[in-house]
Order: sequence, then C-alpha cells, then structure tokens
Amino acid sequence: MPKNNEQLINNIIGQLEGIKKMLTEKNECFSVLIQMKAAKAAFDRVMIQYTEQNLMDCATKMKVSDKDKLGKLLKEIIKK
Repeated sequence: MPKNNEQLINNIIGQLEGIKKMLTEKNECFSVLIQMKAAKAAFDRVMIQYTEQNLMDCATKMKVSDKDKLGKLLKEIIKK
C-alpha cells in the first residue's frame, strides 16, 4: 500500500535536509549527487502518485480556459 502524499513529502524533506548537511560538511561530490538523484526520484514518484489520485477531480472542476494550461502542465510533468 503506497504511503500518503504527506508522508512522502516529509521523507523528501528529510532527504533534502540530509543533502543540505552534506553540502555544509563538504562531503564527497559523488555521494551528494547520489542523494540528490534519490530525492529527485522520490519527488517524481510523489508527483505521479498525486496526479493519479487527483487528476480527474481536478480536471472536471476546471474552467474550460484552464484545460489548455492543464495539458501543458501534464506534458511538463511527464517529459524526462
């Protein structure tokens, strides 16, 4: 069962705090980059999960003029 979005965000915040500490302590570059990659992947997962859980509800409540903006945003989210 996936964690809720709030828990996932708290985990990401913890990862970012760890990265901040690593930068302050001038840790080895490769270790810092690995942690940054992990934080980015975690954020990507929470964004996808949030989108899957909320997209239909969000889209049905939107004004017609905002639907084009939603399409552009989704393209940005899914592009690598």
